[in-house]
Amino acid sequence: MALKSRKCSRRDFLKWSAAGAAASMFPACRFVEGNKRPNVLFIAVDDLRPELGCYGNSFVKTPNIDRLAQQGMTFTRAYCQSAVCNPSRASLLTGLRPDTIGVWDLQARFRDNVPDAVTLPQYFKHNGYHSAGIGKIYHNTIPDPQSWSEPKLHIDGYPFDPDAVYRGAEGVAHQERRKQQILADGNKEEHIDHLGQWYLKAGATEIVDMPDNVYYDGAQTDVALTKLQELQGLGKPFFFGIGYYRPHLPFNAPQKYWDMYDPETIPLAENDFVPENAPLMALNNLRELRGYTDFNDILRPHEGRVSESDARRLKHGYLASVSYIDAQVGRLLEQLDRLGLRDNTIVALWGDHGWKLGEHASWCKMTNYEIDTRAPLIISAPGAATQNGQCEEMVEFVDVYPTLCELAGLSVPAGLEGISAVPLMKNPGLPWKEAVFSQFLREGIWIAPDGVEYMGYSIRTSRYRYVEWVNWETKKTAAYELCDHDVDPQENNNIAGFAEHAATVKEMAARLNAGWQAALPKA
Repeated sequence: MALKSRKCSRRDFLKWSAAGAAASMFPACRFVEGNKRPNVLFIAVDDLRPELGCYGNSFVKTPNIDRLAQQGMTFTRAYCQSAVCNPSRASLLTGLRPDTIGVWDLQARFRDNVPDAVTLPQYFKHNGYHSAGIGKIYHNTIPDPQSWSEPKLHIDGYPFDPDAVYRGAEGVAHQERRKQQILADGNKEEHIDHLGQWYLKAGATEIVDMPDNVYYDGAQTDVALTKLQELQGLGKPFFFGIGYYRPHLPFNAPQKYWDMYDPETIPLAENDFVPENAPLMALNNLRELRGYTDFNDILRPHEGRVSESDARRLKHGYLASVSYIDAQVGRLLEQLDRLGLRDNTIVALWGDHGWKLGEHASWCKMTNYEIDTRAPLIISAPGAATQNGQCEEMVEFVDVYPTLCELAGLSVPAGLEGISAVPLMKNPGLPWKEAVFSQFLREGIWIAPDGVEYMGYSIRTSRYRYVEWVNWETKKTAAYELCDHDVDPQENNNIAGFAEHAATVKEMAARLNAGWQAALPKA
């Protein structure tokens, strides 16, 4: 089932023309010779929320990511531009916002709207770097061959659906039946990732007493370690992107990672209820979790919640998956040390958006709430003055592109819609952006009862989050949200409709419409 096509709607606050972006995206790239530039190890982790030791969570076990944080800067308030995989990744990798590239869902391809865009790895390639990638950098089914100096690395012997690898007998049998039915119905394998609601995947969790490389992430780390050694011998700097699938559903991880946690002591969400006065389109409808056999019939957040036993199982699986990925990151860092590359390699680790673990009576991503839009961002760079730094200023994922350029000594290309955060790496307390911006398209086929598509435009300031939900067909605003973080840091109460907050709503609406450029640091 395909979503209807949509024309790119311009939003006043962007102050940018997609046509102009395509026509005059970047000036000619300057080729850098030799191997004096620092390498870049670019680690993307799917669905990783800031549930990490270096973000102050003492329960989760992430010693390797925490060690990386000790060697660089942890941005404690980094925000994605859209809390779902494809738009978030496309935005970060182009340095352009979702409306500019016309990417709001899991199907759209940014090159259909901005064909001449030069992506982050592509820009490094144009500047003398060898650019290579493995795993989920762009969205699963939307790779970008132009970004890489070589074909994306492939791992033989793994199932057709990399984010849903099963090794237990029941899961393997179910996935094979699912695959055959999908293909029998005339669908192509590259489209399978989008068919979860019509062809249910196996269970949402799996525990097997097997080594790390029985699942895709462990196997791709094996390949990545060999690739790092190969890249070392090229005689030129490299940009190596490694994209991990966990902790994306299903929460399938080797048993030793499950054994790290006692499910009975796992803290569950405090705010496991729908925010007061929340408009329906603001809520996650759980379509992702319902794509698994054991959760196909769960109620939507405004109708009910999952049982405590299921909540414990899901969060247990999430934590196990996070620790599984942490172990793979540790292997990468150890290989950098082993090869003598660490002192000349920038390491950037990021999660593509946040994730709900029962908060707001919900699971997964796909909202404009803080729990979904705030995500991990850690950057360690050779020679950086700050070690084990914590930056509390707000940054955005569109800032990653210019930041890595500046750290590598490359000129920052014109036309990007973010700014370099290198000044914050030198002085974390520097006055910075007054606001950050996210958006999410609530697709009509998933929302009850009206079936209308709504775009939620969000602005987050130091105190408030404000959202306008716009009817995507008529462009009329249908609902508003306002949360005051000074008194409601979990965003449990929408106060936009109260008369005493009318002045704040008006002010935040003006700031939203003024846009990201008006929120930039003052010179």
